[in-house]
Amino acid sequence: MLRVVVGLVCNSHKQILIALRGEQQHQGGLWEFPGGKLEPGENESDGLIRELQEELDITVTDSKFFLTTSFDYRDKFVELSVYKVKAFLGEPAGNEGQELRWVCINDLDCEDFPAGNGPIILALKKTMN
Repeated sequence: MLRVVVGLVCNSHKQILIALRGEQQHQGGLWEFPGGKLEPGENESDGLIRELQEELDITVTDSKFFLTTSFDYRDKFVELSVYKVKAFLGEPAGNEGQELRWVCINDLDCEDFPAGNGPIILALKKTMN
């Protein structure tokens, strides 16, 4: 099982930041919510801060647990721990060369995400109602 921490980064326009996965990555060419693998022994909060600093060059200053979901991709089983990033310092940038996009929550189903992200998108839409 691969443990992943995910950050739902929002801006003042209530848009969510998504990133395009590189073609060489697992599920490459699809959009994702920023985050990444937890290091052995690393707690989720520290992992979220580290991953978003590495990927986006932002410093998370406040986050709140949102949900946990898992998905079996056949070649790997992934558990996603998802956090809403309530505050951060810096301006998000694609530190790994990835394209970034701010998207309205209602438009997320128009994007091409890995299947394991479906429950996250559905839960986000429910919180909007």
